[in-house]
Amino acid sequence: MGYFVTGATGFIGRFLLAELLDHREGPIYCLCRAGSLDRIDELKSRLGDEHDRIVPVVGDLTRERLGVTAEDIEKLTGDVEHFFHLAAIYDITADADTQRVANVEGTRHALDLAAAVEAAHFHQTSSIAVAGLYRGVFTEDMFEEAQDVAHNPYYLTKHEAEAVVRRETRVPWRVYRPGAVVGHSETGEIDKVDGPYYFFKTIQRVRSLTPSWLRGVGLEGGEINLVPVDFVAKAMDHLAHVADLDGRTFHLTDPEPMTVGGLLKALTKAAKAPQPSVNIDARALDALPARLTSSLTRLPGARQLTDLALAELGIPRESFAYLTYPTHFDSTKTRDLLAEAGIECPPFALYAQHLWEYWERTYSPDRRKDKQLARAIKGKTVMITGASSGIGRATALRVGAAGARVVLVARGVEKLEQTRIEIEDLGGTAFVHRCDLADLSDIERMAKEVLQEHGRVDVLVNNAGRSIRRSIALSYDRMHDYERTMQLNYFGPVRLVLSLLPVMRQTSPDGRKGGHIINVSSIGVQTNIPRFSAYVASKAALDAFSRCIASEVIDDGVHLTTIHMPLVRTPMIAPTKMYDRFPTMTPPEAADLICKAMIRKPKKVGTAMGNAGALAYQVAPKGVDVVLNAGYKLFPDSHAARGGAKKDDQPSTESVAFAHILRGVHW
Repeated sequence: MGYFVTGATGFIGRFLLAELLDHREGPIYCLCRAGSLDRIDELKSRLGDEHDRIVPVVGDLTRERLGVTAEDIEKLTGDVEHFFHLAAIYDITADADTQRVANVEGTRHALDLAAAVEAAHFHQTSSIAVAGLYRGVFTEDMFEEAQDVAHNPYYLTKHEAEAVVRRETRVPWRVYRPGAVVGHSETGEIDKVDGPYYFFKTIQRVRSLTPSWLRGVGLEGGEINLVPVDFVAKAMDHLAHVADLDGRTFHLTDPEPMTVGGLLKALTKAAKAPQPSVNIDARALDALPARLTSSLTRLPGARQLTDLALAELGIPRESFAYLTYPTHFDSTKTRDLLAEAGIECPPFALYAQHLWEYWERTYSPDRRKDKQLARAIKGKTVMITGASSGIGRATALRVGAAGARVVLVARGVEKLEQTRIEIEDLGGTAFVHRCDLADLSDIERMAKEVLQEHGRVDVLVNNAGRSIRRSIALSYDRMHDYERTMQLNYFGPVRLVLSLLPVMRQTSPDGRKGGHIINVSSIGVQTNIPRFSAYVASKAALDAFSRCIASEVIDDGVHLTTIHMPLVRTPMIAPTKMYDRFPTMTPPEAADLICKAMIRKPKKVGTAMGNAGALAYQVAPKGVDVVLNAGYKLFPDSHAARGGAKKDDQPSTESVAFAHILRGVHW
């Protein structure tokens, strides 16, 4: 006797098939569309089906008897003992009509086919969503007691689909109600982002902006019942083959589910992100008068602003219903049956790390951005100055892994060679070209060498630079500070642009024309910070140069981008010891800004703080001077700037707080 499975190529389906292949015998017939036969072939290969037990059956969930032909029905009749119906839409954001066709009518069509082929058992994969928003303990024997199922099309159609099985089937049935299914408890594998994964991007963003030791305010709420896909598949396989269980419902749930607060704590711990020390209970919102909450949502622009924020974070509005989820699912009877086979749902905290790591490797925005980056620069020649360490090295690794031909430029050949080896280990291609970027004649030599060897440079990243932190009172006799800073930060990049730009503007023999020049500037140009007059002036000069030439070369396909980089923890800031306690961007995060620029080619890239500083200076320049003067007094000149060798004083609590408020500004 064999098996018939709908949704076999879906998330739960393919893990169930793995269980059936490993522990059962007989053919496994899998419903698929005519245009999706290749997916069955991929599934057979993935699962190692050496004996061709997986047999595709062409059909359609939306058609009567699943669109299976009379000829195939005749072949299947008497050969299907267990009919597993998994095909459905498991998405709280899908529209009502689509869900009804798939979840309700699809179940009805599956029941008709099961009866036509004389299946011995019909196994319906339902969901805990059938309970709706039941307040209290929902047992495995309950169904009609569900409450508020109509508040969401997903809840409603899952409830109606189970009702169809209970009332219309002519085949003995069993119903399985898994909790919210997440990735494999050992590998973390998933195949789409939904459920709790909607919040992973937000956690990642918080981690990038806030030190991990910081404690903040979190959310508390109702229970979130999560189960790993491998537990669900093993449980369904076992329960389907235990005798005398027809007509029963099984809760495949975590007996001790986490609350919203516990879930966030486990995920932030797995992500190495700041963990909340105090939680605000979202259930308190239920106590607010309905008239008040309705009035708040009707405020002008309130919904639009909320939708924009949620879209940026990738969180659907529907997911917030789970913050105050009121139902606890009793699974005592099912757990007793599963215990006989040693099957139990693992606690979420034990596998949260696997879920996070798989998501970050496979689905995080960083991975998607790498794919976009590859489309933008694969096969192109990208020159990065200052590529031996810090931001330059981090950028070189990213673009090398994305398929660019990376030209590494700096004075230190040994470190450049190390970077080249790392890029090649990632499968990329890199070339080392030594150059003293403060020497204009050496820049000209290097540029000619690069053009002779590589033909052209498609993307130039002017990253190399020098920073000097010294107040004007200590600079009266140090004109050379301004000269050497201008030499490396302004004249050097200009000489390089003048050498490479003519070729960018010409059409090459292979038809390529244009280019992209990216200048790594400073947030200081936007915020006019004290003690950096030499450094900021040199960066501002390069900004002005770029703005002026941009209009001359745009019709040649050459784009110029200025990145107003915030404080980054690189060797350049290492001598200023007080920065050790300041919030800083990491070199990989800085590289991400440069890579975004390569994809989108914007005129400028800046942080929220830098853009706010530039706007404030336009609106109230004297007021900004007052604020900056307060910072000037909080952050003294270093002993080195004063000409002494004494160790710098530790920053005060006030100065650290000031630095955190004006995040990214280098004082």
